Amino acid sequence: MSKEQGSRARRIRITAAVIAAIGGAIAVWMAIPPSLDPNKTPGFVGRADEALIAKGRYIAQLGDCVACHTAPGGAEMAGGRALETPFGTLYSTNITADAATGIGSWSYAAFDRAMRQGVSADGHRLYPAMPYPSYAKMTDADMAALWAYLQQGLPPVARANQPLAMHFPFNQRWGLAYWDAAFAEKTAFIANPDHDAVWNRGAYLVQGLGHCGACHTPRGIGFQELAMTERGTAGASFLSGARVEHWNAIALRDLWTVNDTVEMLKTGQNRFATASGSMTDVILHSTQHLDDADLLAMATYLKSLPSDRPQPAAPAPVASAEPPAKLFTTAGGLGYAQFCTDCHRLNGGGVKGVFPALAGNPTVAAQDPATLIHITLTGWKTASTAAHQRVYTMPAFARLGDAEIAEILSFVRESWGQGAGPVNAAEVAEARKSLDPKIDKSPFETPRLAKLLQAPNAQQLVRGMRLNAETHTLLPNNVGNDLNCTSCHLNAGTVAEGSPYVGVSAFFPSYAPRAGRVITIEDRINGCFRRSMNGKPLPPDSDDMKAMVAYFDWMKGNTKKEDKVPGRGVGKVDPKLVPNVENGKQVYAQQCAVCHGANGEGLKDEAGRTVYPPLWGERSFNIGAGMARTYTAAAFVMRNMPIGFHEKFPLGQGGLSEQEAVDVAEYFSHQPRPDYPDKVKDWPKDPKPKDARY
Repeated sequence: MSKEQGSRARRIRITAAVIAAIGGAIAVWMAIPPSLDPNKTPGFVGRADEALIAKGRYIAQLGDCVACHTAPGGAEMAGGRALETPFGTLYSTNITADAATGIGSWSYAAFDRAMRQGVSADGHRLYPAMPYPSYAKMTDADMAALWAYLQQGLPPVARANQPLAMHFPFNQRWGLAYWDAAFAEKTAFIANPDHDAVWNRGAYLVQGLGHCGACHTPRGIGFQELAMTERGTAGASFLSGARVEHWNAIALRDLWTVNDTVEMLKTGQNRFATASGSMTDVILHSTQHLDDADLLAMATYLKSLPSDRPQPAAPAPVASAEPPAKLFTTAGGLGYAQFCTDCHRLNGGGVKGVFPALAGNPTVAAQDPATLIHITLTGWKTASTAAHQRVYTMPAFARLGDAEIAEILSFVRESWGQGAGPVNAAEVAEARKSLDPKIDKSPFETPRLAKLLQAPNAQQLVRGMRLNAETHTLLPNNVGNDLNCTSCHLNAGTVAEGSPYVGVSAFFPSYAPRAGRVITIEDRINGCFRRSMNGKPLPPDSDDMKAMVAYFDWMKGNTKKEDKVPGRGVGKVDPKLVPNVENGKQVYAQQCAVCHGANGEGLKDEAGRTVYPPLWGERSFNIGAGMARTYTAAAFVMRNMPIGFHEKFPLGQGGLSEQEAVDVAEYFSHQPRPDYPDKVKDWPKDPKPKDARY
């Protein structure tokens, strides 16, 4: 090596050493947590007054602290909730006043630093899953009130914090100093003088305590929110929508009217949508508890944010809303008709106050179908609020194949998505792999109505299916009340123990004790027209009867008369159970009235069309119907009512105890209803069941 080369090498080594030293010094400097402000005090000494503690409780609700800091089934604010991130799992910490495991030994200055700068009392950095960049905007008064509540208004709980499960290198907290330096905002809220006090209050709540951007703002390369306010060059990204844990957090900018937004935040529902995903927790623990002035302020601010995306179209008036043209001609449409219409209706209008409409729903119209796919695979529950206390459940549809789900969701988006693109099977498969949904293990093989289109007599079969689903509408001269065949034979006869048609036609002709003779499948169908639908029989040789029989024959599949079909019928209940009518009345009011009416009159939409059938009165089934018998009705009720009650595929059906089912069946089956003129002809040879009405 020449002298010149050696000199150059020495200079390189020296330069590298200097750079390393400087880098090391910077790293050490950055690793040093910001010092505590000795001047930070909560403004009170000793016991805070009750008004301040109450204000702090409200601040905690505004910040939705309980949603993250309370584990399922755990003590309030005692931590332990798993927070999934792309980098591993975080577990929320105990923020009760327990001195050993919570924040009871912290100073107010340490608490303020953690809230605004993301540094714990012992100096370690917090992961920004704790939204301290948003909480940095809190006023000193709100921070002091929150401290008073956490220290003096919340019972201390001894619960040790759970170790984190972050992947390398994200388990190295020193790296968070660089993240803070690069991305974390620590500025207090700045009021905009161009807007009034209501707008500024809304901006303060949305940007700060509400930390809405944590879910609804897209994130950058460092997983940072691209914007913390509507101001600046990146301001248009603020609240413009983002993908969060396989959910699509919709864009909130100029989304709805002020009143619609207030209604959603207060009740979990509005005319456009029902809350889903993590938003149900936000409404449950936070926004439903806010005062009207704050809700109005938040909605006012959100409405003011400009958006280049079209607003969701207001749902069409129910009177004019009609089913989509492709409902019965495509695989996706028939899949929707089978699995979705009992709740969301043929026209996508939903059931007001119960099941959400699809028409005008921003989740349906979203560019990213992640939420639709997520809900379909794993199910969904409504938020419980003062306005809508009852929780409704959509069960998981993971039993359906990826292609089936894609076809159904594509149909939904084509019909009510305002031009939203289709869903492909690969998207569903990817979500299924990530979500790993549980699949129902029932031995009952649910027929797929979509396969009707593959049959040579597809048109006739679809007609037969529709005659079951829309009996009252399509056969007005034969149906004398407000029932359809699917009122008892759920999802067009495809639900296990919901009077399914699977294999039924294989058992006809057969002896019927009630008739005292061998009857045909046509006789059995007409028995339903005369009894359950209190109407007139179909001519056995009519095209409509032939279509219904063809549909039953298709449902037969390979079933032979001697076979036992899993899920056939409605099961049984113990006939020795003694009904308690008074309890049945209470069960009816609590579980049944929301769909079937307080007086059994059923539920109609604004256009006067029947949504759910009446259970007594002149428009209900007559005394000759099987459902007018206590124990027959109880067996059906126990396994199939109410719907949307839990996670059972495909309707969340059933859930009452055997005794409750017997009680409520006795109550509604013995209410006034039409007579059956031919009752004297029933059971001419065989003994009557003990629960026969005549």
